[in-house]
Order: sequence, then structure tokens, then C-alpha cells
Amino acid sequence: MPAPALLSATLALGLEQLVQWKYGTAGALGLLLFTIGHKAKSPAVSSVGAILLAVLLTGPAI
Repeated sequence: MPAPALLSATLALGLEQLVQWKYGTAGALGLLLFTIGHKAKSPAVSSVGAILLAVLLTGPAI
């Protein structure tokens, strides 16, 4: 496995674990929707994931 692919996979898994630890299942779902929308080139799905993550990030401030 090439080094860049291994590094990319490690960073992606680390980010996913951090989001799930800090924001729970809703954070993992938002990240999943954002990733799936980006890979499928679907702006609607990607936007839903991004909005969910934004709501989770700004929730306590509102």
C-alpha cells in the first residue's frame, strides 16, 4: 500500500473517531452523509451532512 494512501486512511479514521467521541452518533452520521455526498457528487446529501455538523458545532452557543 502506498504511503499517501495509508496516511490518508489513518487521518480519515482518526477524524471519524474524534467526531464520534465529541459529538456522538449524530456527529458520525453528519460526517458520513457529508462524505457520501462528496464522493457521489450529490450536493443535497453533502449539504445535509454539512448542516448537521454545523448545528452540532454551534448548538451550545445558540
